[in-house]
Amino acid sequence: MKTNAICAAALLAAAMLAGCTNAADAEAVQEPPVEGRPYELAGTQVWTVPDPASGRSYQVFVSLPASYQADAARRYPVMYVADADYGFPLIRSIARRVNLEGPAVEDFILVGLSYAMGEDGANSRRRDYTPTPNGPRSAGNALHGAGAAYQNYIKTQVLPFVEQRFRADPARRVFMGHSYGALLGTRILFTEPTLFHDYILGSPSLWYDRRHMLDVEAAYARNHRDLPANLFFYVGALETIRPGDRRYNQEADLVGDLATFEQRLRARNYPGLRMTSVVLPDENHLTVFPPGFTRGLLHVLPARR
Repeated sequence: MKTNAICAAALLAAAMLAGCTNAADAEAVQEPPVEGRPYELAGTQVWTVPDPASGRSYQVFVSLPASYQADAARRYPVMYVADADYGFPLIRSIARRVNLEGPAVEDFILVGLSYAMGEDGANSRRRDYTPTPNGPRSAGNALHGAGAAYQNYIKTQVLPFVEQRFRADPARRVFMGHSYGALLGTRILFTEPTLFHDYILGSPSLWYDRRHMLDVEAAYARNHRDLPANLFFYVGALETIRPGDRRYNQEADLVGDLATFEQRLRARNYPGLRMTSVVLPDENHLTVFPPGFTRGLLHVLPARR
C-alpha cells in the first residue's frame, strides 16, 4: 500500500509538472511581440568581413533566393551592390516584385556591400569608391582616392567569402553601382574587367577629378584589343545642365558625360563588349535608381525560358 501511495504521488507530481510546463510553453508562444521593435528583413543575413590590409571591418548583407533550399546542386549568379544600406533592401524588393506574375528575372544571390563599420556612410563611400584623392571642393577635407584598395578588398576578401559559404557561380558575378558606386564599377571595368561578368552602372560620376575615368579608358584602349564585359548604363534625363531650371543639374552634366563615354567605347569595336544605355525621362540623380536598376536587372538576368 505504501508503495502504491508513493507511485500515485509521483504520477500526480509528474502530471502537475507537465501541466505547468505546457502552460509555460503556451504562455511563451502566446506572448505578444514587443511593440515598436526595429523592422527586420526576414530571410536576410549580415556577416562581418574584415579587411586585413586597412584594418577596417565591413558588413556584407546577403539575401538568398526562395529556390535556394530546394535544389542543393544549383549554383546561382551573384549580384554585388554598392551602397548597400539603401540599395540592398530596394533591390531585394524589386527583384521579388517583378516575378509576381511569373518569372521575369532569374533567381540570384544578392550581396550588399556596406560601409566601414563605425564610420559615417558618406565619408566611407567618398574614400572607398573614388579613384584619386582629388575630391570635389564641396566635400571639404574628406578623404578620397582609396578605390584601388577597396577593389582589392572586394577581390581578396568578399568574393572568396561569398563563394566559399554560398552556392555562388563565380562565372556569373554582377556588379551594381550608382553615382560614386558606378564610378567604382567603372574603375574595376578598366583594371580587372573579368572580375565581374555583368555591370549595371547608374548615373556614373564621370565628372570626378576632371573626368579622370575618360583618361583611364583611353589608357586601357592603348594597351588592349578587347573589353570582355556586358554593360548596362542608365541615367536620368534631368541629370544634365539647364541653367535656371532647378529640376536639372546645375554643375555636372551626367547625361553628356555618359554619352561621350559610350561613344568612345563603341568606337573601340571591342569584340567581347556588349553595351546598352538608357536615358530615363523625368528622373533626376536621386529618383532614377529604382527604375534604372529594374531595367538593368531585366537586362542582365532575364528569366530562362
